[in-house]
This record gives sequence, C-alpha cells and structure tokens, in this order.
Amino acid sequence: MGFSTNGGMVGSSAIVGWVISGGKGGGIKQYYLGGYAPNQVVPNKGNLNVVANSTFITLESNHLYMVFQLQTTTQPLSWIIFATGSIGLFPQAPSFALTKHLDKISQRIDYSKAKLGSSQGDSTSNSSSSSSSQANGNNGSNGSLSSQEDSCGSNLNLNAPLFFDTTKLICIPVWNTQGFILRYYESSPNTWSFILSAPNPNSYIAIGFSPNGGMVGASAIVGWISTNGAGGGMKQYYLAGTTPNMVVPDRGNLVILTNSTLITSQSSILYMVFQLQTNQPLSRVIFAIGPSGTFPSSPSFALSMHQDKFSMTLDYSTGSGSLSENPSMNLKKSHGLLNIVAWGILVIMGAIVARYFKEWDPFWFYFHASVQSLGFIIGIIGVISGLVLNNQLQVDVSLHKALGIIILVLACLQMMALLARPNKASKMRKYWNLYHHNTGTVLIILAIANIFYGIHLGREGNAWKVGYGIVLAILLFIGFLFEINMWSSLEEDDD
Repeated sequence: MGFSTNGGMVGSSAIVGWVISGGKGGGIKQYYLGGYAPNQVVPNKGNLNVVANSTFITLESNHLYMVFQLQTTTQPLSWIIFATGSIGLFPQAPSFALTKHLDKISQRIDYSKAKLGSSQGDSTSNSSSSSSSQANGNNGSNGSLSSQEDSCGSNLNLNAPLFFDTTKLICIPVWNTQGFILRYYESSPNTWSFILSAPNPNSYIAIGFSPNGGMVGASAIVGWISTNGAGGGMKQYYLAGTTPNMVVPDRGNLVILTNSTLITSQSSILYMVFQLQTNQPLSRVIFAIGPSGTFPSSPSFALSMHQDKFSMTLDYSTGSGSLSENPSMNLKKSHGLLNIVAWGILVIMGAIVARYFKEWDPFWFYFHASVQSLGFIIGIIGVISGLVLNNQLQVDVSLHKALGIIILVLACLQMMALLARPNKASKMRKYWNLYHHNTGTVLIILAIANIFYGIHLGREGNAWKVGYGIVLAILLFIGFLFEINMWSSLEEDDD
C-alpha cells in the first residue's frame, strides 16, 4: 500500500507486507519508489513516519492482514496505490529487493467521509483535475509503464486522416495495469467517435459493449497489428459464449459507420479508431488483450482466448468510470444461499419435526408438509439458478451438477409420495413409511455433501463453510437431544 502525491508510483512511499504460505516466514517494510526499475525501489526508506513497533502482519483464513500506524501532522496523502506481487516471489535478506508488481491500482480517498474517489494509473506529474479531460488537456496520467508516450495529458497526433475533431475528445485512463486509454465524444447527433489506445501487446486489443457487464451477449471491436509489421486487422465480434468457437467474427449488435474503422501503431502504441451509430453506447464496457504472438487470421479469423480482461461502468456525460459488478458473482451467491436454505436447513427441520413431534398430531404433519414444500420450491429455484450460472460461466462442475439433479429428483419423488400417502390402516403404510424415511435420509446426506462441495467449487472461503457448519451443527445437536429423549421415553414405556 503506497501513498503518493499525484497518484503515480514514482516518488511514493509504500508499506509492503508478505507471509509465505505454510508459515515459513514473512515480513513488513517501508519502501521508497524512486523509479520503475526494481533497483530504484529502496527498502527501509521513504517519507512515511511509521510509529515504532506499530507494524504487524498475519495470515488468517487465507487472508493477509497488514497493520501499521502513521504519524502525520495533517492527514495521510489522499492518493493511495495498491499492488500485488508475483506469486511465489518474496523479498529476501540481505537486499529485500522487491520484484515488479503483478497488478496494481491507484485510488483517491476522502478520509473524512471514508469515500473513494477517482482512480488513475502511474503518473509523474501533479494532477488535481478530474479523470475526464480533453485530449489536449492535462489530467496527469500516462496509463502504465510502457505507455509513457501516450496519455490524456499529451497531444494526440495520429498520422492518419480522421473524420472528426480530435480536440473535443473526452479522455480517460480505463485499464491502468495494461495502459488502456479511451477517448470518445458524440461528434454528431447519434454518432459517437472512439479512439482506444494501448501499448502493443503483439496480439489483439479489444473493447466490448455489454448489456449486463458480462462477456456473454456483448459485442466487441477487436484490432491487432503484429510488432514485426507482418499485418493487422480490425473486426467486430459477437460474444455468444465464453469458448473461442462461440466468439463469432463479423457479427454483433454494434452499428459501425462505414469507412470509420482504423488501426495504426505509433511508437509501439496501438490506436484503434471507430465510430458507432447509436443514441448512446452501452455503459457496461469490457476491455481485453490476447495472448502474445497470437492473431486472428483468415479464413476463419477465430479469436483466441483473452490473456486478461477488465470491465467497468462508464458515465459518458461526465467521463467517469467505476468497476462493474460481475452479474455471475451475484447469481453464484444467490444460487448458494437458495440451496443452503432449501436443502440444507428447511428439509432437515421438516425431518426433525416428522420424527420427534408425532404426538402433536395433526400439527406435526401440517408443519412437516409445509416446511418441506417450501424447501422444495426454493430448491427448484436454486437448481434453476445453478443451471443458468453454469451456462454463463461455462465451467466443468459435472459432479456438483449431477448431485444437484439427483437431489431434485429425490425431492420430486418425496412430493409425489406425499400425494400418494396411504391411510394409517392400510397394509402398505409400513412400506410407504420405510420408503419415505430412507429416501429423505439419502436426500439430506447428499444435500449436505453437495453444499460443502459447492462452497469449495465457488471458492467462497472458510466463512461460508464455517457459517453453514455452525447452522448444521445446531440442527444436528437439536436432533441428537430429541433422539435421546425419544429413546428414554421408550425405555420408560417398556418398564
């Protein structure tokens, strides 16, 4: 975590902490970022007045917690930089050299309101302006390490004819870690002009417009120029799914003006120009880069899987952006909660009532039937949400999916059995009871196992496992007490 005067890395001071998995070691140090090269990042130096014996770092439940106190006459600098290092690489004695970050973001914070403000990439100039500016204005951000020739603070001089006024473009750094800069404005009624620039990754760069923030259903403009000058191109693609064969070239919902597309490379920077005919472009925007050295080629122009991607919500009127929420993440949590409540709580409660409260006839039956029916309805919604989620994510969860379908089938059989429940005097009643009891027991066991397996697949961490584990333990403990009480009553009756 770094504190910067202008949002850039150079000149900032950072607190860096690490704990090696398995408890093999760790540390926390201040570093001064004198430049971009590793040898310019100096340990045990910096402008932060760290209170003695206030630093502490610990690893709990796979989360790092880094604690420190700063002594300052006013308040800490408002520009804060966050970064993560490369996996498996740690500062080591005696030099404690810091390897280049894997990813980073800078954010402005209002300490008095506990509110985050605008964000930007590395900057070496002082900036107090907003993240939106004219192309020839100054917002003090030049994107990333490799895009210092292109920034919102520099003039845009493309060696190519454009059919709109570039001096009116609104400019914002949109993906700081990859140096993506987006310029746009409504150059005429219902005509929007865009220029996307990024350091040439020797692959494709892409900008997509999504109805919901996700990839599936989005339409994208993709451009590429090989670094050796072997060739380049620019096409629209429709993202019908997450696999490469479902990304269709020359298809999409974007109305691109004829002869408005252009891609060029200047000083190792790709500039992708296009114009869209629309009242206003979709606000959910996706950016992506392809794997190095891989390009779409004729005749199929198939697009290889992206190497990295980023999504944001863009306010075109103000030129401000914010991170997009992933709709799949919300659906994943809803799927988990629905199935936990249905199969992992309500069904168990209904089984407990059916086994231990039969002397309260007919209350136990109506309560049992009502709770199980509610669990069945919620469970159906949970299973459907899981199928939709699986279609969105296109991941292999065959076992989890199969168990969920088996649980649903068993639940359907239970509901059918409820409708075909024999009279108490019927000779079939004891066989029905045996079937109903055993089917319910298998359903509960499979449901509990699949819930924990689903939490594991969803990588929700120990919090979900512990939370449901506590609820399950309470239910089982209640059942255990009722079981003891039932056997005690039977022994008293025998006596």
